[in-house]
Amino acid sequence: MTETSNDPPAIVWFRWDLRLADHEALAAAERSGRGLLLCYIGPDERPLGAASRWWLHHSLASLGRSIAALGGRLILRRGPSADVLAELVKETGAAEVHCSAALDADGQAEQQAAWKRLDELGVRLECHPGVTLLEPAAIRPGNPYRVFTPFWKSCRQLLSPEPPLPAPRRLRFSSKLPRADRLEQWALLPHRPNWAAGFEAHWQPGEQGAAEQLGLFLDTGLASYAAGRDVPARRASSRLSPHLRFGEISPRQVYHAVTSSDLQQGTGPAETFLRQLGWREFNYHLLAHWPDLSVRAMRPEFDAFPWRDDAAALRAWQRGETGYPLVDAGMRELWATGWMHNRVRMVAASLLIKHLLIPWQQGEAWFWDTLVDADPANNAGGWQWVAGSGADAAPYFRIFNPTTQGKKFDPSGAYVARWVPELAALAPKYIHEPSRAPAAILEHAGVVLGETYPWPLVEHGFARARALDAYALARSAKRAAPLQESE
Repeated sequence: MTETSNDPPAIVWFRWDLRLADHEALAAAERSGRGLLLCYIGPDERPLGAASRWWLHHSLASLGRSIAALGGRLILRRGPSADVLAELVKETGAAEVHCSAALDADGQAEQQAAWKRLDELGVRLECHPGVTLLEPAAIRPGNPYRVFTPFWKSCRQLLSPEPPLPAPRRLRFSSKLPRADRLEQWALLPHRPNWAAGFEAHWQPGEQGAAEQLGLFLDTGLASYAAGRDVPARRASSRLSPHLRFGEISPRQVYHAVTSSDLQQGTGPAETFLRQLGWREFNYHLLAHWPDLSVRAMRPEFDAFPWRDDAAALRAWQRGETGYPLVDAGMRELWATGWMHNRVRMVAASLLIKHLLIPWQQGEAWFWDTLVDADPANNAGGWQWVAGSGADAAPYFRIFNPTTQGKKFDPSGAYVARWVPELAALAPKYIHEPSRAPAAILEHAGVVLGETYPWPLVEHGFARARALDAYALARSAKRAAPLQESE
């Protein structure tokens, strides 16, 4: 039997924390002894990309089912969060509101507006940790790290997170149920054409899906993670990034699961994976200190970078028609699944920035729209790293050769053959550079360059030299000293 309360309720404002387990805000509201009112307010900050909207629909549906199984209801409302929370307080007489603290500038502004509005009503808003392992602004405040290795070394010394909170087996809900939107009213899913039709074969959004994915990774992926994480044809990565992005699993849950595994030996596969969690922490650390990370280069000399305006090349890159098979495979995997292997992300980003000299912000915006794990910290931080404009950035002279990268990390050509099927009949020797295959080989494989598969948009040697000239120009015109490594 579901227990309900007529007392003034405690509101739990779900944000990017769509789970019941290890949820500090939910636990705090539960400790108040009040009946709970659980709500999610349609995002009012940076508009979500289309792929993230697809994920959000299914994640909210999953959370709603979990709450219903405990006898409650997830209240969905749209509008400015401060207004919606004030309305809920007036409708229900709620005495307190709990949420997970936002770490991005838009979310913090939304949070501040809500705090001010609720304070006027005599209701307190309590914000709780949970998005990251450590509070980003608390790690060397006033002098942020700009290099990953010393940052992560400091984190490892500070890290002693408490064990994750278990999922509640029962909750006491408020009997005061305000009106709620139906999820379908929000029209988060694509209509015609349904470009997300293939997503469900690859993903199970929601807390249960996150737990199952973590279990699968621990059972079958972690042991080979260090050796296989750069091979896109292998399923060696954790594929937890969208679940972490939507908070269906907490980083504390992942950290404890990995460190408590029998494989954890300090320098083995577990440690290699934990560094990836560390990069997520690092990017949120950067976002806390550089809130415009997604639109403005951290290094001021990049304000003088001679970017090119080339809509046709940008479109070819977006469609996976660059003439570089590894990049094209990655861009097509992205379109088909809402995700791309991390190694290929770096190569694809490098080609857009350094071969084509197209502003990194345009690539960041495309990934924001098409990735199911589009994250305000990781997406922007990754693009700035590749561009060389951010913290701990790749040296400007490190320009990935897409062909060499393909041969090294996809030596059999299996990844390219899967996502660029028009090249599948080519032998591994030529699948990463069909433009160098003899005419007879191309004819036998059914490849007609310029028709069934494009010529490279730009030749690597020429593009590398042009990029180095562009970087030299930007460096010579810099208006401030470059960032220095911090130990």
